[in-house]
Amino acid sequence: MEFDYIIVGAGSAGCVLANRLSADPAVSVCLLEAGPRDWSPLVHAPAGVAAILPTRHVNWAFDTVPQPGLAGRRGYQPRGKVLGGSSSINGMIYIRGHQSDYDEWAALGNSGWSFADVLPYFRKSQMHHRGASEFHGGEGELYVGQIEAHAATHAFIEAGQKAGHRYNADFNGAEQEGIGQYDVTIRGGRRWSTATAFLKPIRGARRNLTVLTGATAERVLLQGKQASGVQVQIKGESLTLKARREVLLSAGAFGTPQLLMLSGIGPESELKPQGIAVTHEMPGVGQNLQDHPDVVLGYQSTDNSLLGYSLGGSLKMGSALAQYLARKRGPLASNFAEGGGFLKTRAELVRPDIQLHSVVSLLDDHNRKLHWGHGFSCHVCVLRPKSIGSVGLQSVNPKAPPRIDPAFLSHDDDVQTLLKGYRMAREIIAQAPMARFGLKDKFSDGLHSDEQLIDLLRRRTDSIYHPVGTCRMGNDELAVVDSQLRVHGIQGLRVVDASIMPTLVGGNTNAPTIMIAERAAEWIANTR
Repeated sequence: MEFDYIIVGAGSAGCVLANRLSADPAVSVCLLEAGPRDWSPLVHAPAGVAAILPTRHVNWAFDTVPQPGLAGRRGYQPRGKVLGGSSSINGMIYIRGHQSDYDEWAALGNSGWSFADVLPYFRKSQMHHRGASEFHGGEGELYVGQIEAHAATHAFIEAGQKAGHRYNADFNGAEQEGIGQYDVTIRGGRRWSTATAFLKPIRGARRNLTVLTGATAERVLLQGKQASGVQVQIKGESLTLKARREVLLSAGAFGTPQLLMLSGIGPESELKPQGIAVTHEMPGVGQNLQDHPDVVLGYQSTDNSLLGYSLGGSLKMGSALAQYLARKRGPLASNFAEGGGFLKTRAELVRPDIQLHSVVSLLDDHNRKLHWGHGFSCHVCVLRPKSIGSVGLQSVNPKAPPRIDPAFLSHDDDVQTLLKGYRMAREIIAQAPMARFGLKDKFSDGLHSDEQLIDLLRRRTDSIYHPVGTCRMGNDELAVVDSQLRVHGIQGLRVVDASIMPTLVGGNTNAPTIMIAERAAEWIANTR
């Protein structure tokens, strides 16, 4: 089979690319996804994230290598294995990051990536619940709204103000700092993934778009220094798909560098031990892995309106299921992480350096450890960690997981920032508005000294699922793509996903990834 464009990965970026490129009826587009179609009801009910997160259901469920900074533990990296990719299993929070993040990208030599440059592409894809404005779009495919939040979420926001933090009604507006309720990609009680927003409306309507699920990309095919197609495995059979114009890699911060290396594009030190011939030496492939280290404060509660496991809770959940099935409302229409904030651990900072996510249930180890009773949680993450990791190969088998080493808490500045953030979150939850929920500290009760809390951080910190940077954009010898996301030294090959980010943005990464695809689609369509 032959197409003009082959897109590897139908996730947050790939679905956007498929939509934009196939809008031209004169071109043919093939979208490849290793996972299944998004049939699962757990994908579409927002509360389904609680069941998907700890399992292998539409989830790659990767493990990291042992982390010295986390007391030798292996970290956990859920990633979407389904149409919509991680936008089909994430927390549905819509955050762009701080405006200065993009100005820094431009200052690093990446022209066209300042905040002024990228804002129109954020706005293009967005249908904001408040309508169009300076910072929001009103006619895009991606619905961004707010949900009916739990009383504990409102109490948390009030508690944040009592602790001295400003209220922020829009983290994606003029200012990011403050405490407030999150905008979410939920519409009418259903998850609004990129598959729902960008792919579903055009599938079947555009004959020039072919979507193949259960399709594992084995390697990018090259003719000299020209990408000519993709070798893909479907139902155990290897097929050759040819690309007349470009191959576009949107397999994410783990999958894209893995596929490049399996194709002989990457550092010789990584390829040679696996017996892979070096087709194009690129030392930066798989380097520069950045992710937000995150720790969760957990509290047991006497209030069974919070989510949890009890006889009364089970009865309420049955009622909630009936409510959801009838009207797509109630607890199951929530992402649970309804509120949060962006705060500075030092007053002199020019932008927030920690992010909070309040959650109306007791979370432990990515929901893999369950506790009897009801509770409340608060995530604290470091927005711009100095700990930098890498992605490599463990096998030549494309279905084998890559080697993931985020190097969490390997830099002491990250430890100190997380420690300050932990104390700030504790202070918020200690405020009077939270008292009605009868909260009792589950994991750090009686721990107060820096030494005690740092030991706790090393035992409980892990990812909040924002890996980026492993095929970073730039012009130096470790950069993988240029400012228009073309792989250096290879014709007809681009990377379009979160792996191109030169630095990690200060916030959740789904919205920036969609923006990256919007930005790239225009360049690709204008290349002939």
